[in-house]
Amino acid sequence: MAIISDIHSNLPALQVVLEQIEKEGVDRMLCAGDIVGYGPYPNEVIERLKKIELTTILGNHDRAVLSRDSSNMNIQAQDAVWWTIENLEQEGQDYLALLNSKESFFWNGLSIAIYHGSPMDDNEYTPEESADDELLELAKSDFLILGHTHVPFIKSLDIGTIINPGSIGQPRDGDPRASFAIYDHRLRRFEIKRLAYDIDAMAEAMRSSGLPSFLSMRLYSGI
Repeated sequence: MAIISDIHSNLPALQVVLEQIEKEGVDRMLCAGDIVGYGPYPNEVIERLKKIELTTILGNHDRAVLSRDSSNMNIQAQDAVWWTIENLEQEGQDYLALLNSKESFFWNGLSIAIYHGSPMDDNEYTPEESADDELLELAKSDFLILGHTHVPFIKSLDIGTIINPGSIGQPRDGDPRASFAIYDHRLRRFEIKRLAYDIDAMAEAMRSSGLPSFLSMRLYSGI
């Protein structure tokens, strides 16, 4: 199983990750939201995702684009949301509109739940130190998958595991490489993986599209 999150319209990073996932030979792919926002390729990213079998949910940026409400975001994020609203084609809007805010299902005898922020609040940031058994109990899951923070972690607890795969498109843990996770059900083991991609090309595309320069600059630092 492959777990991705927070793509943020970063097509170059997504392509590199999907190529590696294909090599891993996984039988399920999950996404914890924020497909769009920040980057200049919302239409291309959605078209790429439509071609693969993927279980995904809405993130706060996806929701802001659909609702046209970015009032709870910082100014750079707001600018990127409105850029996306103006540039996202109808097919992309339709794709996002079909997504749920959470998903839960059984897979290989395990209960899995996906939330963007936390089971308590879609917009809540859940760092590793706040990931506890209570969240697993609220989600009623063996494996709880979260996104939103852009910081990867795997936390094994008494009653299950909480995983944040980090961000494909805008890492925030000081490592600019795209981040995702793989679960090997035979070994019962999660692993965070990092892949380099062409940041120069992505940053230039962001600048030329008129997105805030701060968003392209932070690609290099991963913070």
